[in-house]
Amino acid sequence: MESLFFNIGDKRYKTTRLYEKGKQHITRVDISNGIVFFDICLSEHGKRSFDIKNLDRMVVITVVKEGGFTIRQKGSEKVLSSGRDEVNIYCSSRQDFVLTIEASRRSDIFVLCIADFFLKRYLSLNRNEPIDFLYEKIQGEIGAELVDSKPLDALTLHIIDKIIDTRHQQRLHSIKCEHSVIEFMIHRFSLICLVDENIDSDELEIAHEAQKYLLNNFVKPPTIPELAHICATNETKLKRAFKKVYKTTIGGYIRKLRLERANLLLKDRMISIGEVAREVGYNHQGYFGRLFFEAYGIYPKDLK
Repeated sequence: MESLFFNIGDKRYKTTRLYEKGKQHITRVDISNGIVFFDICLSEHGKRSFDIKNLDRMVVITVVKEGGFTIRQKGSEKVLSSGRDEVNIYCSSRQDFVLTIEASRRSDIFVLCIADFFLKRYLSLNRNEPIDFLYEKIQGEIGAELVDSKPLDALTLHIIDKIIDTRHQQRLHSIKCEHSVIEFMIHRFSLICLVDENIDSDELEIAHEAQKYLLNNFVKPPTIPELAHICATNETKLKRAFKKVYKTTIGGYIRKLRLERANLLLKDRMISIGEVAREVGYNHQGYFGRLFFEAYGIYPKDLK
């Protein structure tokens, strides 16, 4: 059976217009063997469905800026949906799906398909690494399955623009686009939270209780003694359990939550960088900018 990822002949980079009318389009881009993306931009349209056939084992990352769509595996009643401002990661080892773009005044959707043999290049032999986890998952017989869902953030939009804009460049399409795709994978996969199944249940409970509290109080977080009291444990046990489960310190996790929230807020061009910094708990814009760059490799001002 023909594979989705082996139809580009002698070219390493190929653009195919599946639909085009004025500025509206559904564009497929084969970057190289193992990576394909669909760029969908429609306006004032009814429901549209089209088949996606001959899929390899793959991970699919979908980004919906506007509109929404569903994926249904043929022969199954299971329907997976993606809506506005969502970034979803799906896994599948099956073939033949129907993608339905919902009727909308405007649809702006990006779908990236990554074959298992592409992921295999980057395996670390650690099951708790996101790429290893995803690769192992699609080696089994599974239909389309949602693995992770997060809100759309500014860095994701920035990287997608780089991926799509590559087709307008004159040279080195494939390698430039593949580089941006890897950057995109690193960003999205790093947001998947995996927990070692061998961790003691008491430590899991302490760490989860601390995480639950911090998720709602990271702008003005408690001190370590205060958090230990909230979790009904002592400081030593709290810090040891938290680092074992989340692979970072409590301070590092608070910083991660703050910067992830900032990344979401930076999508809004009406909010200044200083306002974003204060919103997530930083009074000094320069310090916030340095932390953001350390985490994402780009300064907040470059996302506005």
